Amino acid sequence: MKKFNFRKVLDGLTASSPGGSSGGGSGAGGGSVHPGGTAGAAGTPRDEIQETLTSDYFQICKTVRHGFPYLPTALAFDPVQKILAIGTRTGAIRILGRPGVDCYCQHESGAAVLQLQFLINEGALVSASADDALHLWNLRQKRPAILHSLKFNRERITYCHLPFQSKWLYVGTERGNTHIVNIESFILSGYVIMWNKAIELSTKTHPGPVVHLSDSPRDEGKLLIGYENGTVVLWDLRSKRADLRAYYDEAIHSVAWHHEGKQFMCSHSDGSLTLWNLKSPNRPFQTTIPHGKIQRDGKKPESCKPILKVEYKTCKNSEPFVIFSGGLSYDKACRRPSLTIMHGKAITVLEMDHPIVDFLTLCETPYPNEFQEPYAVVVLLEKDLIVVDLTQSNFPIFENPYPIDIHESPVTCTEYFADCPPDLIPVLYSVGAKHKKQGYSNKEWPISGGAWNLGAQTYPEIIITGHADGSVKFWDASAITLQMLYKLKTSKVFEKQKLGEGKATAEIVEEDPFAVQMMYWCPESRIFCVAGVSAYVVVYRFSKHEVNTEIASLEVRLQYEVEDIITPEPEIIPPFPDASSQLPSLKSLSGSTNTVACEGTMKDSIPCLSVKTRPVRMPPGYQADLVIQLVWVDGEPPQQITSLAANSAYGLVAFGNCNGLAVVDFMQKTVLLSMGTLDLYGSSDPYQRQPRSPRKSKQFAAGLTELSDSPVSLELERCKSPTSGKDHVNGHCTSPTSQSCSSGKRLSSADVSKANRRGPGRPPFRKAQSAACMEISLPVTTEENRENSFSRSRSSSVSSIDRDSKEAITALYFMESFARKNDSAVSPCLWVGTGLGMVLILSLNLPASDDLRQSEPVMVSPSGTVLTLKGAVLTFACLDCMGTLTHPPYEVWRDPHSADDGEKTRKRKLVMHSPSSSQDMGDHQFAVICSEKQAKVFSLPSQTCLYVHNITETSFLLRADVVTLCNSVCLACFCANGHIMTLSLPSLRPLLDINYLPVTDMRIARTFCFTNEGQALYLSSPTEIQRLTYSQEMCDNLQDMLGDLFTPVETPEAQNRGFLKGLFGGSGQAFDREELFGEATAGKASRSLAQHIPGSGGIEGVRGAAGGVIGDLTRARIALDERGQKLGELDERTASMMASAEAFSKHAHEVMLKYKDKKWYQF
Repeated sequence: MKKFNFRKVLDGLTASSPGGSSGGGSGAGGGSVHPGGTAGAAGTPRDEIQETLTSDYFQICKTVRHGFPYLPTALAFDPVQKILAIGTRTGAIRILGRPGVDCYCQHESGAAVLQLQFLINEGALVSASADDALHLWNLRQKRPAILHSLKFNRERITYCHLPFQSKWLYVGTERGNTHIVNIESFILSGYVIMWNKAIELSTKTHPGPVVHLSDSPRDEGKLLIGYENGTVVLWDLRSKRADLRAYYDEAIHSVAWHHEGKQFMCSHSDGSLTLWNLKSPNRPFQTTIPHGKIQRDGKKPESCKPILKVEYKTCKNSEPFVIFSGGLSYDKACRRPSLTIMHGKAITVLEMDHPIVDFLTLCETPYPNEFQEPYAVVVLLEKDLIVVDLTQSNFPIFENPYPIDIHESPVTCTEYFADCPPDLIPVLYSVGAKHKKQGYSNKEWPISGGAWNLGAQTYPEIIITGHADGSVKFWDASAITLQMLYKLKTSKVFEKQKLGEGKATAEIVEEDPFAVQMMYWCPESRIFCVAGVSAYVVVYRFSKHEVNTEIASLEVRLQYEVEDIITPEPEIIPPFPDASSQLPSLKSLSGSTNTVACEGTMKDSIPCLSVKTRPVRMPPGYQADLVIQLVWVDGEPPQQITSLAANSAYGLVAFGNCNGLAVVDFMQKTVLLSMGTLDLYGSSDPYQRQPRSPRKSKQFAAGLTELSDSPVSLELERCKSPTSGKDHVNGHCTSPTSQSCSSGKRLSSADVSKANRRGPGRPPFRKAQSAACMEISLPVTTEENRENSFSRSRSSSVSSIDRDSKEAITALYFMESFARKNDSAVSPCLWVGTGLGMVLILSLNLPASDDLRQSEPVMVSPSGTVLTLKGAVLTFACLDCMGTLTHPPYEVWRDPHSADDGEKTRKRKLVMHSPSSSQDMGDHQFAVICSEKQAKVFSLPSQTCLYVHNITETSFLLRADVVTLCNSVCLACFCANGHIMTLSLPSLRPLLDINYLPVTDMRIARTFCFTNEGQALYLSSPTEIQRLTYSQEMCDNLQDMLGDLFTPVETPEAQNRGFLKGLFGGSGQAFDREELFGEATAGKASRSLAQHIPGSGGIEGVRGAAGGVIGDLTRARIALDERGQKLGELDERTASMMASAEAFSKHAHEVMLKYKDKKWYQF
């Protein structure tokens, strides 16, 4: 390891020069390089910075997952603990309680969850998965873990049933057999109900899989088995024979008991419900087709769609509820999925927005043999979870407190801000609260189990999500919860697109033309900018007052223009690659493939969308201040925006694409700069762009490091349209510039006037998709021999020629900095990074006084400074000479529409973080620049490269952010090969390198972001946000922050059944399952039938904190917690037993006194 602790020897002397370089970055490769040994700014004696962060500060672990469980399959509810479990097709389980109690766990196999069953009030859950395994989860720890698993080898599981307060689980299989599992030991009993014994000679064919199992509410010794083909058997477990068999000629989907155990109801595939009486099982006692049309000639009503599930719930003081899903008539093709509630003679149909996966009726009692008293129905839809209030006649729904509508419109980009100004959350909530919907149930949310406390972490956090419909949502993410604060609809600044106009408009994307592509937010000044997929930027200011005003708009021409276009030799790449090789499927493309020809007239100087021209009412919150649109140029559509930055102190917004850069003054509403990337270099272009061979060795300016010829990569594919398609030429993902910018032409370096034309077969854009549904194949191959092989390059459809000609702007940063080598003081600058690894600094000349800011022009001019890195530039940051992160200057927020404060608030209050304000801060700074391949730290103004770290050779970075952690600063990187890395600053020492998750699809690449205090997030599925931490401290404290799923609750007592009911109501209570199913009586099950797998138990809960002693301590603490919890429960139970014993003895004494002197005939 290199030595980096430099201590001051004598005041005023320079520190020792850095030690020699060694390789050795793990995983993604690399090592720091220290050129020349001069660590300081040239000629400036200074002390090396004492870096405080070490690798001990870092550890990766997932913290919490928010959003709707993706592809749900199963639902369960614990009526005593009041917690809900949802299983998914990907093998995940989400357990929800009161807001803040939200737990995610995952089956290692990844097999779909078929069914979930709570051990009611026991703090455990059984899951049955599609790989025919049963798992027992321990919920008495904050991170549930599997205690036991049982893998069936010869039979497929189709249905499970666990009676209340029983330890024997009934398991039905595809072959029609029913097995019994001991929940405590997870061992199969020798007791089996074989299908042929159950049906005997009642039907001639196999009855099909078991679709239902339940014990009779009247007698636990009777098990009702429903078979798919329509057979129902009531099996007497004691005598091992069928008590009754009922047969119906339609397939059964579900069965439900009346609580008295004398009747049961079946739902069938023809949309019928049959009610059966145990006394007359020959035919149904009642048959109804609730949604079937009654035929005039007295025939049976016509059949309907299958009723997939029915629940039959009784009430003491009213008619029973019959609730079912499906069963609608076939003639209404467009009918939405619905839930039907039959209560007496009233039938209510609740239409849903998405297909129903499952539903459960929540009842007051956990006992199946009491009046059920249903009070709510939980309906799990494919993309939503709703709870219906049954206690009110209009069946309103409860307002859902969980953040399960993240995916209301697909998420296209995310930003994460930890430790932001504390006043922001209440302010955003107050403007967002005004949009709350009415008509919800006034009752409390019924899923209220578990316990959650705020924990030690108290700093405010905000997550912003951008969506495909142009909406932006601000979320309060403090203390690992998520709550929606405010929603902004960016599409409201544009006119609505009229149907049928598609061909005539200038749109470049057909679907989701308002999709949010990039966002820039300054929490201090509350300036918010959005870049949309249709090549526009909207600048928003925050106001607490409603206004009615016109929206200012600007149009910008930003087109790459060249005069003599030289095409390369045909064998290297054809000048206009044919459309079929360029874009594999033209079917998915919108509109005509040749816009110019079909229009008749060439589009020029027109934007893609039209901004509203009339005055618009803007509610309190974010209000559009300025819309900037890129326009068509000579039939060429504007290219999508790849980078965006704004600064409130300067009053400027900058954005770039693969053609060039635009800088706009949003205070004066003027365009300051609109320039092709090449022109920004002026004479300092390091590429000698000759109009000759397609590959030429490049000459570099003296003193610049060698530049890798990396492709304009997928680098921030997040910079590219969140809604553009994927190009699988050679099986690789294309670069941001490949589809929309490549044209197979070479340009001369000097002449810049004629427009670059698109080839005849090139469509303007593909159909839009959200980031949530993009997939990507990311090669992790070396790219040494790129001269001859385009297929290796990630941007496979872009030739080297285009890479030289089309240089996308990939990163922008406003900062007080040294623009030139000989500058003595910092001045306002704009740092520009490109897809070829070039860094340019533009000088901003602002009016001297604030009074002149509205009238005097701002000058933007290239400084001539060019720095280079390998690969596309991702991020910039500045450190002062002490190594502290310096933030760009900002204007303190003031309400632009505040009426009361008059002139006093008109004066702008600027906060300048510039080091030059204090003499002690020194006269130099560090510039941190990270590209997709390497990080460099430069000393300014000397522009000496102090440190280099080659982060990865074989892959590329998707995201890099300079973040603060433990009052220090580091560079956090996420690599396409799945590695998460952190590097110290300024010395770029590797501190963490963990192979976290490979980027399997575009969604992760687009949405991954780091923030301060060791936090990060990404979209783990189209509907869920996964948060993680890379801070050891947070990993250690995570147990305290997570909610408790299990809280000690007394199981309610069963109602007194009464003397006569107990005498004549069957032998319900005298049934001993242990005696019947235990090994002594039933023997052992065949070993080959199922295999027992012990689980990882409670250890799973502390994986996050598994670092040495800390892990042991956490384990010990959890064990103590559990033990304390059990002892507490024992205490409570003992106390209640003592109290009831005391009450009993008191009553006995009173009875004795009452009857002491009476004769027997006086009783």
